[in-house]
Amino acid sequence: MPPKVLATRILPEAAVNILRQHCELEVHSETVPLSKAQLIAKLSDKAGLVCQLTQVVDAEVLAAALQLRVVANVAVGYDNIDVAVATSRRIAVTNTPGVLDETVADFTWALLLAAARRVVEADQFVRSGAWRGWDLHLLLGTDIHGKTLGIYGFGRIGRCVARRACGFAMRTLYCDPMPAPPEVEQELKAQRVDRETLLREADFLSLHLPLTPQTYHCVSQPEFALMKPTAILVNIARGPIVDEAALVEALEQGKLAGAALDVFEDEPRVQPKLLTMKNVVLAPHLGSAAVETRTRMAVMAAENAVAVLKGERPPNIVNPEIYT
Repeated sequence: MPPKVLATRILPEAAVNILRQHCELEVHSETVPLSKAQLIAKLSDKAGLVCQLTQVVDAEVLAAALQLRVVANVAVGYDNIDVAVATSRRIAVTNTPGVLDETVADFTWALLLAAARRVVEADQFVRSGAWRGWDLHLLLGTDIHGKTLGIYGFGRIGRCVARRACGFAMRTLYCDPMPAPPEVEQELKAQRVDRETLLREADFLSLHLPLTPQTYHCVSQPEFALMKPTAILVNIARGPIVDEAALVEALEQGKLAGAALDVFEDEPRVQPKLLTMKNVVLAPHLGSAAVETRTRMAVMAAENAVAVLKGERPPNIVNPEIYT
């Protein structure tokens, strides 16, 4: 009898086909995530779980899922899963790295450009019927070319963002615990600096950090105090990296010129004051939201799940120690 798998959201057809070739698949078709009680009930006879960031898979869920062998996350991040508990129960946790790097970098630049050149305000201004013709002082933004881009977190996505900065003739600084190889720094024209230098000198600060206990609220009042009052913050990583209350305060007090946010501390809730600020661009966690990329992510998650259920080591294992 084929192993049973639960998918917590509707998946692209290509991913569904992979799972159905090897498994008995149950799909939760509603957009609202399963409650903890619902998830526990549905996992009672499941060997596999294919889920996304909005579905929390905590210690209680994992402890109740006695037949579970794999949790395949349709995302690079996996902060929605208690990996330590999964590891203790020898449950494989997998993610989808690599396939979304370029797409997320594209959207990082979409947000950066929109914030710098006030694209959202301009769109609303035209639609309102208020436009009366060209004006020397109308909706003035800030140049991007020739400015300093600060990249906080220089992994795969951060490097893709840096590559695009070369086309804008920007000075690129980055901060990361691990220095990039010299040839990468040379290719991307990127210079590694300490955290304080990055904050002080960046005209645009782009965040590309994973969410960990160490990075929670790592951009807060002290960091905003170091930044230029003309700087713009871009966060496409994880919401809790930024202290949203401190961000609102910095924007209100003119310590920061603007922000562009794709992620939030308590998604889908957004800090109410951010909703009223014209110098803030907001997006509903769309970093990887291209048809091609989201399909590749789902297919990768399906392949990861099937590999585990076939007794193989999956290609994108987060907790490889379960195999030692």
